Amino acid sequence: MKKLSLTFLFCAAVAITGCKNENRENETELETETQMTQDTQTEEAKKIRVTLEAKSGSDLSGNVVFTEENGEVTMTAVIDGLSEGMHAIHLHESADCSAEDGSSAGGHWNPTRERHGKWGAPEGYHKGDIGNFKVDANGNGTITMTTDEWCIGCDDDTKNIVGKSVVIHDGVDDFESQPSGDAGTRVGCGSIEE
Repeated sequence: MKKLSLTFLFCAAVAITGCKNENRENETELETETQMTQDTQTEEAKKIRVTLEAKSGSDLSGNVVFTEENGEVTMTAVIDGLSEGMHAIHLHESADCSAEDGSSAGGHWNPTRERHGKWGAPEGYHKGDIGNFKVDANGNGTITMTTDEWCIGCDDDTKNIVGKSVVIHDGVDDFESQPSGDAGTRVGCGSIEE
């Protein structure tokens, strides 16, 4: 009888321990799943799509997409209706594209008060100094850039691109003329808004 009782007690102890371990495993899996969901939500990409409006009598059309992931913003612009050759693209200080000549967008976005220049130049550059892009014989051009110097909707005014605009010029940015690179007429404008 003692052997039967001891065997019964041993089996009961194993069963209870097994249940406790199973509960701990379930709790650990639930915690891991919850953490992964929170991490996924934190890392979810922010995205803004900007539609470009023709300005100064141009035939320009196109869009610009800004995507923020892992602390970097990637900008991809696809533009149609321009003359073949090189054209300048900048971020300007206001999201107001209401003026026919695009002047309502203000000057280049320059929150750090640097001189105008080529992106990354040691002498300085505006946070809006994107540069130039090539347009083919059919009037189509694209440009992509990625930077950790921009953010979408963050609290850092020196990085937040929301409330700014994308401006396309008919000329080329020379990266030297102050304050804006002598890029010519504003032929396209799009507001960066969430």
